[in-house]
Amino acid sequence: SFPTRRSSDLLDSLLQETKDYRVMRLLCSVLLLCLVSQISGEKRVLALLENLAVKETHSIYFSTLTSHGFTVTYKVADDANLTLKKFGEFLYDNIIVFAPTVEEFGGALSAEAITEFIDGGGNLLISGNANTGEVLREIASECGFEVDEEGTTVIDHLNFDAKDGGQHNLVVSDAENLIKSETIVGTVTAPLLFRGAGILADPSNPLVLGILTGSSSAYSHNPDEPIREYPHATGKNTLLIAGLQARNNARVVFAGSLEFFSDEFFTAKVSRNGGAPESTGNAQLAETLSLWCFNERGLLRLDSVNHHHVGQKSPPEFYTIREMVEFSIQVSEKKDGVWVPFKGTDVQVEFVRIDPFVRATMTNKGGRVSAQFKIPDVYGVYQFRVNHQRVGYSRIQTTTQVSVRPLRHNQYERFIHSAYPYYASSFSMMAGVFLFALVFLYTKDDDTKKKTE
Repeated sequence: SFPTRRSSDLLDSLLQETKDYRVMRLLCSVLLLCLVSQISGEKRVLALLENLAVKETHSIYFSTLTSHGFTVTYKVADDANLTLKKFGEFLYDNIIVFAPTVEEFGGALSAEAITEFIDGGGNLLISGNANTGEVLREIASECGFEVDEEGTTVIDHLNFDAKDGGQHNLVVSDAENLIKSETIVGTVTAPLLFRGAGILADPSNPLVLGILTGSSSAYSHNPDEPIREYPHATGKNTLLIAGLQARNNARVVFAGSLEFFSDEFFTAKVSRNGGAPESTGNAQLAETLSLWCFNERGLLRLDSVNHHHVGQKSPPEFYTIREMVEFSIQVSEKKDGVWVPFKGTDVQVEFVRIDPFVRATMTNKGGRVSAQFKIPDVYGVYQFRVNHQRVGYSRIQTTTQVSVRPLRHNQYERFIHSAYPYYASSFSMMAGVFLFALVFLYTKDDDTKKKTE
């Protein structure tokens, strides 16, 4: 029985080593996948195309993305194997939809899945045309846009290219119609060539951005039909490219023209009113706009938050009313793939107890944004609150709660300047009583004579 027991122990040992090896191998695989995901984070792009020919007609645009380090996965929009999530994690950080006429996505992809992707912090770039499909219209509606009716295009009888076929829908837009934000559109000065659908947006929505608007003479209508009713989109209200900066810092760009990103429009020469031909700025705008949409421009990061008494370095357990306090944050900005100190000078901090008691503009010194102020003469539970949101930049939001206590019994002033009149009246009353007592005690009236005398 001894050899049998020994063989059994040896077999158990081998099995245990095999199990340990498999576990270690599984752990190494998981760690490797996490490392690869971290290295390629925020660079994974899913390009949904109308057909694979779009990859060739828009090759300059896609090569530009590749040159910036993006890993682009090309798929047809109605592919039956489309999926965005696996094991509860998104497989991509950014999505490009160059399939304007698609009516329904393939696989597990839908308008609801795209909305969930945006809610999860993903970025989306969509291009439509005069026949924008229903699923893209639904996504646009979820993002605060409205694409004009099917068959309509943007028409401008004063700003069209010489190669226009007579319908005046090959629109040449000036760079002055771009949003006034260099972070989003860069320094484009050349004219922009556009042919596609107009977009409407609610002007009261603070999250929607009119990136490229039509001129005052532009409108959206079906060029093959006579105008019997007032067009839905006219003048500056006609958006050619719209954007969305969500509260979770996800970004969406909706362009009404797929041709805007094509090689043909990138390399075209435009001529208006018999003028000299000039190159378009489509390529420059498309590159800058895509980098902004995919969080490569205008992305801010909050590195640290600190608060303490003026002249000290560590935060106290509590503050006392009327003390001087310093609040500071360290902010970085992503430029060309590198995090550099943020140079903004308009960051504000609020000291809030239900309502703001203090609102101060912070000074920036090499990315360290700070402000000093005096704590109000009201004790309670306060918050240091920063909510920085500017056009083109991601939101910075932080809240730090602190306690403010009243003065201790031995911290009050012994003599208050405003009470000096009362002090004087008290001492004058004491002096008056003392003098009255002296006069009353040591003054005696002369005796009056009797009546008989």
